[in-house]
Amino acid sequence: MSIIEEPKIAEIPKVVEISGRTRVLGILAHPTEHVKAPPGINRIAMMRGKDAVMVPLNVAPADLDGFVASLRVLKSFDGAIVTVPHKQSIIRLCDEVSPQALAVGAANVVRREADGRLVGDQLDGIGFVEGLRGQGIEVRGRSVYLVGAGGAANAVAFALAEAGITKLTLANRTVDKIETLAAKLRTAYPAIDVAIGSVDPRGHDLVVNGTTLGMNVTDPLPLDASLLEPNMIVAEVIMEPEITPLLQAARDVGCRIHLGRHMLDHQLQLMANFLGL
Repeated sequence: MSIIEEPKIAEIPKVVEISGRTRVLGILAHPTEHVKAPPGINRIAMMRGKDAVMVPLNVAPADLDGFVASLRVLKSFDGAIVTVPHKQSIIRLCDEVSPQALAVGAANVVRREADGRLVGDQLDGIGFVEGLRGQGIEVRGRSVYLVGAGGAANAVAFALAEAGITKLTLANRTVDKIETLAAKLRTAYPAIDVAIGSVDPRGHDLVVNGTTLGMNVTDPLPLDASLLEPNMIVAEVIMEPEITPLLQAARDVGCRIHLGRHMLDHQLQLMANFLGL
């Protein structure tokens, strides 16, 4: 019979000790199995010496209003990261939102003030652009093709415009949504050539999937991958799976690929600051 040795104390992973003083943070999503932020936020809390912990909050859209109302009276709650499918709905439930969140029409982080007021902000787009820069990709002067019209795609579009791209082609299954986004971008950034596109990404330096297509194995591709060209950079906002079908198709063509986790890596510090860590 083999003897199983007890692990040495130094080998046992450090566990966050929950006390009666621990501040609670959440990641608000539905479902929550794919979320990646809690480990990173919890590491930041430990590094900064904060008695706080982030936990998943799996809330269905039909229950969102009632749940958010309860957060106002949860005195140990400091705030949450907000992700699919709640980024747009959360705006109307906040007492105050940043100009960036208002422009985008979505918030991805909410802070609870001491008096119970909820303040929303939008850090998706900033995190995406900084993630590109962190990998040595500068977007200024680039031509970009962006698929999607949801909260993440809106945030990425505004951040890319702010970062100095010269052309932005928007594509989405529901055309009226991207027409609304295009109109907002043309008003805010008149120097940028904003166009409505199709599933054809040709003629662009950077191709971005700003949709959730690729999270499930049965999802169709968000664009016509057969038209990708080797000189393109193809980027994702999806973090799980790390290599989506689109990124695999791009890699097969010879494109440079950019992972969704780079956006999260650069958002975490910003989110931690916003949530008071």
